[in-house]
Amino acid sequence: MEKRWMLFLSIIFSMTVHAQNTKIEFTEYTLDNGMHVILHQDNATPIVAVSVLYHVGAKDEEEGRTGFAHFFEHLMFEGTENIPRGEYMNIIQANGGVLNANTSHDRTYYYQVLPSNQLELGLWMESDRLLQAKIDTIGLETQREVVKEEKRSRIDNQPYASFQEEIFKRAYRKHPYMNVPIGTMEDLNAASLEEFIEFYKKYYVPNNATLSIAGDIDIAETKKLIEKYFGEIPRGNVDIKRNDIVEPPLGGEVRDTIFDNIQLPGIFTAYRMPPQTDADAYALSMLTQLLSSGRSSRLYKKVVDELELGLQVFAFPYNLEDGGLFITLALANMGKDIAELEAAVDAEVKRVQDELITEREYQRVLNQLENAFLSQNGSMAGIAERLADYHVYYGDANLINTEIERYRAITREDLQRVAQKYLNKDNRVVLYYLPKQG
Repeated sequence: MEKRWMLFLSIIFSMTVHAQNTKIEFTEYTLDNGMHVILHQDNATPIVAVSVLYHVGAKDEEEGRTGFAHFFEHLMFEGTENIPRGEYMNIIQANGGVLNANTSHDRTYYYQVLPSNQLELGLWMESDRLLQAKIDTIGLETQREVVKEEKRSRIDNQPYASFQEEIFKRAYRKHPYMNVPIGTMEDLNAASLEEFIEFYKKYYVPNNATLSIAGDIDIAETKKLIEKYFGEIPRGNVDIKRNDIVEPPLGGEVRDTIFDNIQLPGIFTAYRMPPQTDADAYALSMLTQLLSSGRSSRLYKKVVDELELGLQVFAFPYNLEDGGLFITLALANMGKDIAELEAAVDAEVKRVQDELITEREYQRVLNQLENAFLSQNGSMAGIAERLADYHVYYGDANLINTEIERYRAITREDLQRVAQKYLNKDNRVVLYYLPKQG
């Protein structure tokens, strides 16, 4: 018994040392123009990630003008007054770097990963498009075609890919989350050049941006470069009014059927969740781990292995700033009744509502979350992004080191309580995806 106890202490000690060794140290401050800066120094490898998070997404768009934030994700690569059209990506790649961007309902995010001796290049290019991006008719027409092709290839011609649009427009009736980031082609085609310029001047300003840098840098020297390239960019002079629409209760289950170019029927179910900073959102995220984290999860064992009703089954949290969705999806096995599949998934949700999960299951899920938390800081690009996210959404960049404590504070009783509170039929949208006939 004593040997086992000593082994247990040894394991705990080694885990603690590992966790301490992976602490992310960072420096943060705000420029006079309102731009927030976060710097993480890690000189282990000669690379640096330079990122800018603009706090603008699909929820900030006006009705009838959807897709603007995602459109700017593309448009900001067109060039600037100093960078010729179409050369932005070429310059970064020619200097050994990679770059990309993404847009959500809540933000637009750009990043570059460069050899550390090219840090100044990355800062200049990000500052130049913040100050004077090229927004003209040629760029608008070019990127309209790019976005149309993206929608065709990634959504229209992909099985089940319309689920985001179909779910969100039913789950929200007043909040702008009803519109997905890619927007509609009708809105983008109808928008004028002046409207795009107005959007740029309002949201792409230092006081709506977080500059996050991680990698092989010297903090003092990097601060000087940041002041050189960003310090004189003027603060935005348009008041940014954050969304204050409170979505009313769903008021009853919403059900619909989508006919798609698919072979196997599927079920997509979405329950309303609280904002991602809410303690209940953490508990619901933990529940998705219990239900669908691998072959040992409840949904997979019951629906796929035992009943053989489903080919695949997942649960995942779609966390958002103003309140997201707890989503389950299941694809039916060939010849299986989709109503039986739905009932089987619902039964596993009800079991969480009716019974406390076992202590063993709780520890397994918590261990999975802890392992994931420790492994998330494996790249400079990932660290830069998470530091920016935690600052913008939670007001606390140090959550990159401490967020796991929020999961550790969740009890088995909390998991049962949030399942009872949120995972009920009056709070959900259910979509049947069925193959098109003929």
